[in-house]
Amino acid sequence: MSDLPVNLKYAPSHEWVIVEEENIVRVGITDFAQQELGDLVFVELPELGRIVTANEQCAVVESVKTASDLYSPVSGEIVATNLDLSSEPEKINDDSYGTWIFKVKADDLSALDELMDADAYKVYIA
Repeated sequence: MSDLPVNLKYAPSHEWVIVEEENIVRVGITDFAQQELGDLVFVELPELGRIVTANEQCAVVESVKTASDLYSPVSGEIVATNLDLSSEPEKINDDSYGTWIFKVKADDLSALDELMDADAYKVYIA
């Protein structure tokens, strides 16, 4: 497994998160998750404008083995989705930390305090 980026936060459900300007939270899945899933064949993206709450299921990644739900790390509005993944879901397998899935404009960033840093996530997946 590759080294975990220390600038990201990690959810127990294996999403990675980074905060961009204006409370925009970019979300993807971890390298651990994509390795466990295997070759991804489909990504169901959340609908733009959808209002989500923290820990609400809002997207799905499907592999040749199984499907896995993705959860929003914060409450807010879905403001962007990575449309490239509709035709190229394997981008996540190729570069899990360079490929985001959706972005949420957070109402409040305090939910991110519950997420793990890289060291804690390493212990979690060990």
